[in-house]
Order: sequence, then C-alpha cells, then structure tokens
Amino acid sequence: MNQPNHPHQPLVERREGDRQMLREFAAMAPHDPARSPLRDRIITSHMPLVIAMAQRFRDRGEPLDDLIQVGMIGLVNAVDRFDPGRGLEFSTFATPTIIGEIKRHFRDRGGAIRIPRRLQESRVRVNESTEALATSLGRSPTVREVAAHSGLTDDEVLDALESAHAYSALSLDNGGGDDGHSFSLSDTLGGDDAEFEQIEVRETVIPLLAALDPRARRIVVMRFYENRSQSEIAQEMGISQMHVSRLLARSLAQMRDTLGADL
Repeated sequence: MNQPNHPHQPLVERREGDRQMLREFAAMAPHDPARSPLRDRIITSHMPLVIAMAQRFRDRGEPLDDLIQVGMIGLVNAVDRFDPGRGLEFSTFATPTIIGEIKRHFRDRGGAIRIPRRLQESRVRVNESTEALATSLGRSPTVREVAAHSGLTDDEVLDALESAHAYSALSLDNGGGDDGHSFSLSDTLGGDDAEFEQIEVRETVIPLLAALDPRARRIVVMRFYENRSQSEIAQEMGISQMHVSRLLARSLAQMRDTLGADL
C-alpha cells in the first residue's frame, strides 16, 4: 500500500539537507577547494532567516536593505563558527549573532536616527524632478537625468531614493511606556524567541528568493550577499541605477509580503 505524502516532507528534507551541509562544512580542512562553494550554499540557504530578523527592526530609523546587509555579516560569522557537535540547531545558534550585528549597527549610528535637513531637501528635489521628467519624457527618468534636472549628483539622488522610507525619530535608548514604567526600546528589539522558530519552519519562508524572477533574485544576491553597490549592479545588469533601486524595493516588498502573510 502506498504511503501518504506527508505535507511537510519537503521541509523536513530541506532542513536535513541544511544540517548535512553544515556537518560537511565543519569537517572540511580550511584549504579544501570544495569549502568555499559549500559555504556559499549554506549562506544563501539561510538568507531568509536574516530577512526575517531584519524585519523586526524596520521603521526604527534605518533602511531595511542596510539591516539585511548588516545581518548577513552576522550570518557569515555564525556559519564560520558553528559546531554541529554541540547539538544546537543552526538557527538557534545564528539568531543572537545576527541580531547582535544589527543592534551594533544601531548603536554605532547613535541610537536615534533623524533625517538630515540636507537629505530632506534632496528628497523634495528628486521627487519634483522625477515627476516633471516623467511627464515630459513619457517614461521613468534615469538617475543621471534626475541629477541633471535637480542639480544634484548621481550619488545624492540615490541617497534620497533609498532614504524615502528609511528614517524615524525613535531611539534605541530613550525610555517609554504609557504606564509610567520606563523601558529601553533596545529591550524590545530582537531576542531569541518562538517567532523565529516559527519563521524557520514555515515552508513559505524558505522559497522567498526562489519566488523572485531570475533577474530580481540576482540583484538581491549581488546587493546583500556580494555587497555590491547599486552602481556596480546597474553596470553588470545593463540597466540604470534608478531601475536597480526600484527592483530592489519591489523585491524586498514582495519578500516582506510573503513573510507577513505566513506569520
């Protein structure tokens, strides 16, 4: 008699595959030529865990893509230090390392992040120029066109675009609470709790990257894993920096929506 298909069998197989990769990686000699490709596979496989944790820090004064990039540093460190012989799940081991990197990023930025007046003014000029050029050209303008129209540099235009939804006045260390009890906002951010275990085992989280179209997936990997600038990505992909910025924003929104729908 045929055995019924277990609904979570693909997830079980994937998690066992991840464990096997980690065991093989830990057993490899430092100069084994197969070590680097396997390390890349492990990091890519666990990138959704970084995205999920960066999600918890969104709207705290930093762009989500920056938080993901910082979290990836923690993931890489966790992969290099993980010892399967200790009996811990990798996600349990990696979580505090990833969150620690993100919190350190906030501390280095001084806790409260307020948008500079210069950047506020740049955003207004970029928005006005983009709307004017889109009307006159009948298409979305390039970064260079917006820069020429607004009197800004290409980098200033990109900074303005990336900051559009990036800043809030919340502080990591200012006290708060409506009941008179003071608490630190940093105490409410992060922490190894059941939410991440839930995220880790949800079958819809892991295919986040796979659900993107090939070009968008490649751009996300180049930006967050390979640490490439938008200018470098644009040059390699043969598209404008403005297009890269929009594709990144759209891809992150798609991954956020997938996460949010499944939690």
